[in-house]
Amino acid sequence: QVQLVESGGGLVQDGGSLRLSCAASGFTFRTYAFVWYRQAPGKERELVADISSGGRTNYVDSVKGRFTISRDNAKNTVYLQMNNLKPEDTAVYYCKAERSIYVYWGQGTQVTVSS
Repeated sequence: QVQLVESGGGLVQDGGSLRLSCAASGFTFRTYAFVWYRQAPGKERELVADISSGGRTNYVDSVKGRFTISRDNAKNTVYLQMNNLKPEDTAVYYCKAERSIYVYWGQGTQVTVSS
């Protein structure tokens, strides 16, 4: 059974930090790329960062220098370290695993940044 479980969200003040985790099971983790998305109320889902199976990373411009995506293949977990958080980062954050036609989503975790 495939599962992606996000955790680590919460309420933090402007300038604070959070680390999101995405724990995966039920598929061959090391062969998949992973993407973190976010969706704020009334807005479309937005790609935040992605990491390939080989560890190559990409970020949306608005989080460059503040967020870091990483993966631990031994723990079947992907992380999103978020520093210097801003109120505009408030959203539900989702983890997605993808390889060819295979795509799996997590349930999301809420991140709220207060000003």
